[in-house]
Amino acid sequence: MSDPKSFRFAILALALGAFAIGTSEFAAMGLLPWYASDLGVTEPEAGHVVSVYALGVVVGAPITTILGARLPRRRYLAALIAIYGAMNLLAAVLPGYSSLVGARFLAGLPHGGFLGAAMLFAADALPKEQRARGVTQVMLGLMVANIIGVPLAGLLGQGLGWRWGFALPGVVALIAAVVILRFAPRGVAPPDVQPMQELHALVDPSVILMLLVGAIGTGGVFSVYAFLSAAMLATTTPPVWGVALALAMFGVGGTFGSIFSARLTIRLGVFRAAFLLMLFMAATQGFSALCVGNWWMMILSSLVLGLGTGLVVPLQTRLMDVAGQAQSMAAAMNHAAFNMANALGPWLAGIALTAGFGWWATGVVGMALTLTGMAVLFIAWLQSRGQGIDDLPGVRTLD
Repeated sequence: MSDPKSFRFAILALALGAFAIGTSEFAAMGLLPWYASDLGVTEPEAGHVVSVYALGVVVGAPITTILGARLPRRRYLAALIAIYGAMNLLAAVLPGYSSLVGARFLAGLPHGGFLGAAMLFAADALPKEQRARGVTQVMLGLMVANIIGVPLAGLLGQGLGWRWGFALPGVVALIAAVVILRFAPRGVAPPDVQPMQELHALVDPSVILMLLVGAIGTGGVFSVYAFLSAAMLATTTPPVWGVALALAMFGVGGTFGSIFSARLTIRLGVFRAAFLLMLFMAATQGFSALCVGNWWMMILSSLVLGLGTGLVVPLQTRLMDVAGQAQSMAAAMNHAAFNMANALGPWLAGIALTAGFGWWATGVVGMALTLTGMAVLFIAWLQSRGQGIDDLPGVRTLD
């Protein structure tokens, strides 16, 4: 992109789209007690609103990647984020629990395709040695969403009604679509792209195993975070700003966790970094279980819980190494895997809550999921040994 000003606005638009996605995804968890009460359903039932969005991401990521493989990037990205905005506005205005569930599923469909394409688009707009900077700038939108967007949506939801928490990211997404159309370059996808080739990533054992690590291992984070607001309100009497602060602390933790995990991955390698991060995640989930009943400690637990979300860095790094020509599919499916975790964690935690276990059970469920993900990570490492990859603590390099 020759015009630096246009480039800055284009990257800002992509980051704004990521901001809308991050705000909507995590605000649905923070607003759970309010729409559960308003719609007359239990908290575990309301957790299905979170899970069905994640399933929409899982379904939509491969479909949108294949359909958009030959489309001009600018229009493809603008269309995806515009659809995302429209579905969030539908969630904000349609009446009834079933309508909310349906709208959230539809909102999830463009999630993975947009973020995956946006990261690659930003990287390709820069010289090769600066590609990481473009990716980081887009991902900054997700980080800022958890620090500012989610707490703001939570405050709007508490003060004006939970529907405003979905309307906010809906409007932001539509603004992002307009700015993308205005400032993004008019390049087209490479002519030699074969959409069906993207499916090859889904049958590669190396790719599948790393996606499973994300889908299962990070489910523990979401099993706790999805019910954090409900647990705080049910077991403590926090001030009005208490829940918003807890949500913001999760975002702060996620930001620093991403920075730290990037450095850890560079220093130790993919598998070692992932192994240590998952050990830390299991510890934070156990800590969350112990903090139930003390709102100050629950805010602290939200901060350390967010630190564990940096696992996405070593997993994405490994996927880039093994995906070959299917980079778009791998990037989209990585987001799908984390949203599968977003569905799996709250679903299993909801079962535990429905069975009569206390709010502390969400942390125990989280630990079980993280430890299971570590087992899958070990299998992935064994599978990688033939490729000359060193990466579990105490294991000598193989090359």
